[in-house]
Amino acid sequence: MLAYTIPLFNIIDRAFGLFSTDMGIDLGTANTLVCVRGKGIVLNEPSVVAVRAGTNQVLLNGNAVGRVAKEMIGRTPGSIESIRPLKHGVIADFDVTEALLNYFITKVHNRKRFFSPRVVIAIPSGITAVEKRAVYNSAERAGARKVYLVEEPRAAGLGIGLPIESPVANMVVDIGGGTTEIAVLSLADVVTSVSLRVAGDHMDEAIIQYMKKTYNILLGDLTAERVKIEIGSAYPLKQEMTMEVRGRDLIGGLPRSVTITSEEIREGLREPVNTIVEGVKETLEKTAPELSADLVERGMVLCGGGVLLRGIDQLLREATGLPVRVADDPMTCVARGTEVFLEKLDQYSSVLDTIDDDY
Repeated sequence: MLAYTIPLFNIIDRAFGLFSTDMGIDLGTANTLVCVRGKGIVLNEPSVVAVRAGTNQVLLNGNAVGRVAKEMIGRTPGSIESIRPLKHGVIADFDVTEALLNYFITKVHNRKRFFSPRVVIAIPSGITAVEKRAVYNSAERAGARKVYLVEEPRAAGLGIGLPIESPVANMVVDIGGGTTEIAVLSLADVVTSVSLRVAGDHMDEAIIQYMKKTYNILLGDLTAERVKIEIGSAYPLKQEMTMEVRGRDLIGGLPRSVTITSEEIREGLREPVNTIVEGVKETLEKTAPELSADLVERGMVLCGGGVLLRGIDQLLREATGLPVRVADDPMTCVARGTEVFLEKLDQYSSVLDTIDDDY
């Protein structure tokens, strides 16, 4: 009887799929991207939710999510908090993450009541089984009919267009907001990987700490991010830059502005950048000789928002001696990879986690 039940369930599931808006989600610490099969990326918003302080009640009738909530960061009264429910690529606040996913799934799916979507979610390769379960449960409670989990490096490899199904080495370095995923892929699987909880957010924090130590001035998170984007670098620039920044004087407590240089910010970013370089070297040291030989020619591909830091590719090229290139549209690679999984669910079902198989 069971032999007939499983195929019947698959047929019914595919039939529902004709009427539901199945989606892939890159659930990032800094930004969440949603793609729909056949339509590409349809949503790209910050992973931020504004709630009433001390509660999980989302403001504006549940609509204070994404860009609306990010604009409130650092500008809210004591009764309101703008929070990021994911830390280091994993769920830090279960209820708020559920609200975040519910908002995005509803916005994309238009709440077709009888045809809930199947959802593929990209997750860091280094998270625990408990953290996987939290992501799965959040998506399920947010309205997903079926939830599949895929490792971010594998999704990134497909999104970049690498031949990860071939018996050759494909190396991906994905520097996101909360984690850096470094992996060597072959035969559609992760051969070796390193997951670092050091990425774009740590670069912002490093800039804040540098400004406190050097100038006795406190910057907000959004200002630190702007500094990183406008003059940040990992490698000496042909023409160094300057920028005026404003913050609060730690001694007098009054607003103050200072002019900083790209050399100073590069020094401030040294620690998180070096940690990423060491993670890449560690991954290469763990790679089998035959696959290492492939990498001499094929090199590595960089993706994620963190690779937009000027000179990060040059630094890695110099540190490893391998060819290094930045992917086209690096911030969307993982999301585009989840769309490929959506299009080929039957083919890739064996490499996707559905939790039911593990528990």
